[in-house]
Amino acid sequence: MTTLMLPTLLATLLASASATANPAPAGVTRTDLQRHDLSIPGRETVQARIDIAPGAVAPWHRHPGEEVIYIVEGTLEYQLEGQPPVTVKAGDVLFVPAGVAHMARNRTDANGAELATYIVEKGKPLLVPAPEIAP
Repeated sequence: MTTLMLPTLLATLLASASATANPAPAGVTRTDLQRHDLSIPGRETVQARIDIAPGAVAPWHRHPGEEVIYIVEGTLEYQLEGQPPVTVKAGDVLFVPAGVAHMARNRTDANGAELATYIVEKGKPLLVPAPEIAP
């Protein structure tokens, strides 16, 4: 398993292999678990654990496909474009439709972690930064 800081992954996936990474926001880490082609042509699944430390924010971004989230630890707040924030805790699930901008934050004093399963278009950047969206 490889642990990457979320913005480093963003930068790497957005640009060519020769791109340099941006500084990572403190407290957000990503551990890639698996990546496999699907039986659906042009699609793949990527699974990762995202840890968000107390007070940390995973900034606004989009995916070229769906994200299925299972909270494995703590409590996290998510905001999806056009919707009010929702708070989810260990054992809860959340679905993010393809292309919908979203962000996550940890407003607690304990670590929060999600198991993220992406069902995405192969060959496209997994994460694309999105401008901050007002609530």
